[in-house]
Amino acid sequence: MDKFVITGGKPLYGEVVISGAKNAALPIMTASILCSGELTIDNIPFLADIVSMNRLLLQLGVEIQVNGYTTEYETWSKKLVISGDNINDFTAPYELVRKMRASIIVLGPLLARFGRAVVSLPGGCAIGTRPVDLHLEALKLMGANIKIEEGYIYADAPNGLSGAEINFAKASVGATENIMMAASLASGKTIINNAAREPEIIDLARCLNSMGAKITGEGTEQIIIEGVNKLRSAAHTIIPDRIEAATFAAIAGITNGEIHLHHITAEVFNGVKEFFVEAGITIAEDQGKLVIKRSESHLRPLEITTNPFPGFPTDAQAQFMAMMTIAKGKSIITETVFENRFMHVPELIRMGADIGISGNTAVINGVNALNGAEVMSTDLRASVSLIIAALSSPKETAINRVYHLDRGYDRIEAKLQKLGANISRIRSVNG
Repeated sequence: MDKFVITGGKPLYGEVVISGAKNAALPIMTASILCSGELTIDNIPFLADIVSMNRLLLQLGVEIQVNGYTTEYETWSKKLVISGDNINDFTAPYELVRKMRASIIVLGPLLARFGRAVVSLPGGCAIGTRPVDLHLEALKLMGANIKIEEGYIYADAPNGLSGAEINFAKASVGATENIMMAASLASGKTIINNAAREPEIIDLARCLNSMGAKITGEGTEQIIIEGVNKLRSAAHTIIPDRIEAATFAAIAGITNGEIHLHHITAEVFNGVKEFFVEAGITIAEDQGKLVIKRSESHLRPLEITTNPFPGFPTDAQAQFMAMMTIAKGKSIITETVFENRFMHVPELIRMGADIGISGNTAVINGVNALNGAEVMSTDLRASVSLIIAALSSPKETAINRVYHLDRGYDRIEAKLQKLGANISRIRSVNG
């Protein structure tokens, strides 16, 4: 497996183009299943999860055209032209689903358009239980017959799906997306109560509406979908990745550098901006870019509790923890979304961090400096927290199993090298 070798300890300066949001791109790619005609999607990031979704859609019979292009800041992204006109397979097999939990979102679109689907129970990062019960119970309310056998979800709706009022026990991004797509082609009205409100939900709704869906209330706790008979061709550009933006802001903070973020606006930082400011980091808009830099010599400690949007995002928790390892004082981070999302803590401790865990709360006592060490990636966001920590240490750090990073960060080492980071990828001899 590949690894990164990093020697940090110096400020990073320069320009970074923020890629399209993975968590918006995946469901929007899946929305192509619903479409009669072509769905053109721009600003797709180059990620392992995107490749996995491509393979899954191709398995179903979806046709995909791919075009890459370069901007003046040398970012790379894809424009996909996707047609679901010739779908002839309704099974999402284990070998394609096991690496990516987002694969479950093909279930609703397949059921809505074709009345049947067989989907393997999903895999992905081992950051805690993310049950599919919310998806399945909602689809049952819409008239689907569902059973689980030998690790597969078997679903059919011979009479089509019907609108229903759905009350989620908790706000779930994936379940909200699945039901929004399924309800777009269902007969009648569907009301989703306690819906997820993330920007990626809004982006999916905008895409579906451009295809002819009738969705209102996106971004609020109640989403209403009036089913239509068919969806048409459309074009859509994926929103920027707010978590990647927060990651580079944390890098600017921990290295005491100055990073300019392009293709992003300050509103994308809703939920985290106030914490950056409290930590002593400024985020200022300047001629279409965001300028991120520290406002004082030392980082200030924080108290953070993760929550669904608009609260502090769990996907930024590990990055903030890495940054807080060298803050002046004691920081407290409480994780309420996933029960197993402190797997980066032992690795940060190997680098000299002073962190204690009690239940779902971590206490971080800031140290003067971190050390280099050999560490292990455990999941996507944990992996990038180790990069952030390593960039603050003048000693060499080796981060193993970085394939996790490739699932969610578009060529992160190239972007860091442009900022002046001493980072190299060591390719595995086993590929």
